[in-house]
Amino acid sequence: MKNQRVGKLNLNVAGDNLHFFFYLLRQGFMVETPVGCSVKTMLNNTLGMDDNYVEDRIKTIFLDAKPVDDIDTARINDGSVLALSGAMPGLAGATLRRGGQLASFRGSISCRSDGQHALSQEGHVVVKLFNLLVNDLGPIFLKQGILIKKKQLEDFIGSRPADFWPSLKSAYLDSQKINVATWSEIAFPDLLLLVVESSGSS
Repeated sequence: MKNQRVGKLNLNVAGDNLHFFFYLLRQGFMVETPVGCSVKTMLNNTLGMDDNYVEDRIKTIFLDAKPVDDIDTARINDGSVLALSGAMPGLAGATLRRGGQLASFRGSISCRSDGQHALSQEGHVVVKLFNLLVNDLGPIFLKQGILIKKKQLEDFIGSRPADFWPSLKSAYLDSQKINVATWSEIAFPDLLLLVVESSGSS
């Protein structure tokens, strides 16, 4: 991924229409981060979450499809997928909740440290947000910018409902205004930093 050109796509939407873009947060976006560090370090230092928020709001964490109990020992690798969720309902939610009373029932699938602490170096991690965390963190991440692949953007645009387009007030690619009516003709780079902000009424 190094040396790949990253285009910057700035979108402005009317009113409370940021929710259209929450789909991309659930699907997963890339984050440049030191790897070899703990999940806790990434949550604190890269994603800017304080310990109180992590403890109170993030109830379920999956690292490379395995539930995480100890965020201090679970290690981030280059290319890892980190999925974050608030409390999930029902027995499944109780079983998958980190540090929960039923965590012992999933011992064989839980994420565990291999005891090897790799030297920290820069890499990319895919982050996915679910349920309450999308509403909490979605506007913050979208305003800061999320790194996505061109194919993700194309699939997203191609699946938008009719009421999406009136909410889109302006679009700029690398500071050049683009016509949203001609998305299919635009030569987007393979990687995009997507920045979405809302203003005015819907």
